Amino acid sequence: MQKIYALIIRILQCPMAIFGLITFTALFSLAAAFIAEGVFGLEPCIMCIYQRYPFAVGAVLGIIGLLKSTTGKTVQTLLVLSSITFLTNSIMAFYHTGIQQKWWNSAVEACTIPNLSADNSTQSMLENIMSAPGASCDEISWQDPILGLSMANYNVMLCLGLAALCLLSLLAYRKKLASAEQTAL
Repeated sequence: MQKIYALIIRILQCPMAIFGLITFTALFSLAAAFIAEGVFGLEPCIMCIYQRYPFAVGAVLGIIGLLKSTTGKTVQTLLVLSSITFLTNSIMAFYHTGIQQKWWNSAVEACTIPNLSADNSTQSMLENIMSAPGASCDEISWQDPILGLSMANYNVMLCLGLAALCLLSLLAYRKKLASAEQTAL
């Protein structure tokens, strides 16, 4: 058990491993969303699309961490920014879950279907239809047949896990730096 714990700490203290995992997970998540849309025909709502942006930011941060010769402060800054990015995405996914489960109504304007009866002119009806989102945010386009979880539910868990991983890595990396400073003295 001690060896497993030591291995986990070594991985958490290795910026290349963490930034590699961040980059892979973010790019894989984006690819999965595009495949679900393009190949399987699942139409995303505006909240689904908004949840893609933090993954893109996370991928960029991960790539920067992999490509740039990182110093102690740079690694720590990138880990904090990555954690904030994934925590933000988790909050957005939780909000989307609440909309899907009808816990609350959406405050995001594009999530609602436009009121076609407000103005009966043909031009305004056409404009409303053209500006309408592809899918409604409160409809679950795909649900896990075993657990009954939606993609937004999985996104909450994935992004919370990534945010926690970044914070744990930050703490382990700081401990490694402090230990190196003690050794140097």
